[in-house]
Order: sequence, then C-alpha cells, then structure tokens
Amino acid sequence: MVGNDADAADALQEALISIARGIRRFDGRSAFGTWSYRVTTNACLDELRRRRRRPVPGALGTVPADGHGPDPLDRVDGAARSDGSGAHADDGGIGAVADRMEIDAALARLPDDFRIAVVLRDLCDLDYAEIGRVLDIPPGTVRSRIARGRTQLTAVLGNPAAAADRPTTSP
Repeated sequence: MVGNDADAADALQEALISIARGIRRFDGRSAFGTWSYRVTTNACLDELRRRRRRPVPGALGTVPADGHGPDPLDRVDGAARSDGSGAHADDGGIGAVADRMEIDAALARLPDDFRIAVVLRDLCDLDYAEIGRVLDIPPGTVRSRIARGRTQLTAVLGNPAAAADRPTTSP
C-alpha cells in the first residue's frame, strides 16, 4: 500500500503497536482479521501522509513539483526492460523480481483510494463486504474503486508512457 519496503516496515510496526495497545477495545462486532486490516490500513495511510510531509530530494535537492518524488517507473523501466518489450529472458527468477517491481511501481502510481482497495482485494484476498468494513465505505464504492484502480493499473502496465499523462485523481 505504501510503495516501498522501508515505509511498509514503519507502517507495520505502527500497526502492531496499535493492535497491541488497542486489543482490549476490540469488541468482537467484526472479525479480528477485519479489525486488524483496518488498523493496518490506517497505519499505511498515516505513513503516506508522513511521506508527503517529508522533503524528497530532486535534481537540485528540492521536492518535485508533484510532491511525490522520483517516478518509480523510471527506475523499473530502465532496469527491468532492457529490450523494451517487457519480456524478461532469464531463467534465474530475476524476471519474476523485475515483474514484481514493475507491479509495485504501477501500484504506487494509483491514487491512495484505488491502490488500497485493489491491494485489499487482489493481494489480501478480502471480499467486497470485508473491504467495505475495513475502509468504512459501502460495497458499491469498493467495487467502483477496484474497477477504476484495475483500469488505471492495466493502463500503466500496458503503456507506461500513455498512463503517465493520465490524471491519477478520482473525478
């Protein structure tokens, strides 16, 4: 959800601390898993907010105009797509790692609302109702965010240059 390992580790640590401190407040109205996903999602959102406040050095030590730092697709495209085709001609697992990096970079380009819904559905395998409870939104909104997120993800993975011109905010 947060886009890089260091921030994910920070969010995980905060989530585990919050779960440990708040376990007495868990009242059983929802499944423990749903409650812990909510706590973890909140920790990820908090980490994303903290990241936006951190200065990110640009070419001259400034924060880029968009405020998000370097484009992760620049790194992935240059490192993983050596032939420009998107295919990885190796048999040592490097292609799988490069593919995962490409997917992570594409997920990082999604707006938070879409990325979180897609991650909870496609990576955490929660159903729509559970995601709705975790995010405190109606299931229809969950479906919409997942559909829009998948559409943007497909565009980024299928044609990163064209997707870069697309706005990444919800209408």
